[in-house]
Amino acid sequence: MASLFKGWPVVGRACWRSTSCFTREAASPNMALQEHGLHLFRSAVARVLPGPMLKRALVLEPGECPRLVLHGRPFELRRNLYLVGFGKAVLGMAAAAEDILGDYLFQGVISVPQGIQETLQNTGRRAMLLKPQSRIQVMEGAKHNLPDRAALKAANAIRDLAEGLTAGDLLLVLISGGGSALLPAPIPPVTLEEKETITRLLASKGATIHELNTIRKALSLLKGGGLARAAYPAQVLSLILSDVIGDPLDIIASGPTVASSHSTQDCFHILTRYNMLDTLPQSVQTVLSGSATGHNTPKDYSHVFNVVIGSNRLALEEARCQAEELGYLTLVLSDAVCGEVSTVARLYSLLIQLICLSTARGARTDLLKDKVEAALSGLEAQLAIPGLNCTHALKALQESQAGRPVCLLAGGETTVQLRGSGKGGRNQELALRVALELHRAKSTEAGSFLEKYEIMFLSGGTDGQDGPTEAAGAFSSQELVREAEQEGFNVETFLSNNDSYTFFTEFQKGRHLLMTGLTGTNVMDVHAILIRAKGG
Repeated sequence: MASLFKGWPVVGRACWRSTSCFTREAASPNMALQEHGLHLFRSAVARVLPGPMLKRALVLEPGECPRLVLHGRPFELRRNLYLVGFGKAVLGMAAAAEDILGDYLFQGVISVPQGIQETLQNTGRRAMLLKPQSRIQVMEGAKHNLPDRAALKAANAIRDLAEGLTAGDLLLVLISGGGSALLPAPIPPVTLEEKETITRLLASKGATIHELNTIRKALSLLKGGGLARAAYPAQVLSLILSDVIGDPLDIIASGPTVASSHSTQDCFHILTRYNMLDTLPQSVQTVLSGSATGHNTPKDYSHVFNVVIGSNRLALEEARCQAEELGYLTLVLSDAVCGEVSTVARLYSLLIQLICLSTARGARTDLLKDKVEAALSGLEAQLAIPGLNCTHALKALQESQAGRPVCLLAGGETTVQLRGSGKGGRNQELALRVALELHRAKSTEAGSFLEKYEIMFLSGGTDGQDGPTEAAGAFSSQELVREAEQEGFNVETFLSNNDSYTFFTEFQKGRHLLMTGLTGTNVMDVHAILIRAKGG
């Protein structure tokens, strides 16, 4: 399928304006909700494209005493500037850096996802590609976002470059989501296969990105500050595109340029939590016991300057701006949504029900509202999502102009506990579970109010890749499960096998899939809920 990103929406007056060549006519309020959702997703991704973000953060001041200025902090330039990078958005970041730095850049190596250059070339995004005579070596690997021999080769090349630097050199480090898989350099005697097996098993058990990266750091030569240590005594300037909730520097790409805030004891707690401590390979036990190397010894990181240049919050704010221009009453719930997809889907379903109940009047309706609100508060407490306050959000909606369509936006990264052998990703599974929750709710008294509204839910990964699939995510609605049943699809069976991609591919010829191809950026996921009265 052709990329949706061949045409970008024109951004409204109150919003950030993209300078990229990807433009299209602005969305109309009369469009279908799925079209609105697609418009919001495109706008969110456009806001965090790596090139524009990097050019806002990094400035070259030429002259007799040339300087590189990073977020207002100057660094003297001679013929001493090197570049390394790793992550899903790093190719575009490197292209922008190359434009800025010109001949001041001496040498570079970047590790990027397998096939990304061909994808960007085929979809007309040549601005994210390096020049033909570039001084930056591009190495592709980590197919399906899993560390492999190609990524290990790239990591070794990056390590060799860093270790060859001197006190007079500058190392510009470009980091984005996906960097962990693209910078695999396990501490001997741990093998790449052993490290991959442990992280894959943890992920299948529902471990969070924080837990996964805590383990990765402990087993890595370059993560957990290892790259900064390798580059010492050179000055290290790190530009980071965050794909982690809260933007913790030691977790994004497993923190290669920042001291780790975790100990080996933290690793043992995580492995115990997921019942893996007794099955560890001897090599992993050796490294975690500290007997293999002193790589965790605290070091001075005063030679490192880390800056976060982009995040999920930026993407959500752009989507909010676009939704308001379309006439939606819009709220950003949180940029830190986390938790198991089934629980998050239930939370969103209850929130939708409460919004649809909010315009109804009467004693019986008030009782229904109280019941739904109590259930919602219980799930909110269970998930403990940073920044999420559903009661405050609903109060803001109730105090605003009645009758307007509603848009709720959120971002973050959910988890899926694998129980089946199907093919899917967290965004597609979340979308399908929201549809199932809404379908079940319609058989209840509180859910009967859903029939008065059009409802669209979208969950999409800003990198354009949802798990090991070609989709970025999916759209769903309250009618989806009923329509699927009429065509002979059993949604619950697909979900029990974690097979959401197969469902969305086969159902209605895949029209509910969000297909983008690799976007060239990565700031976690975007969730959008659109609600408007039927006939409105």
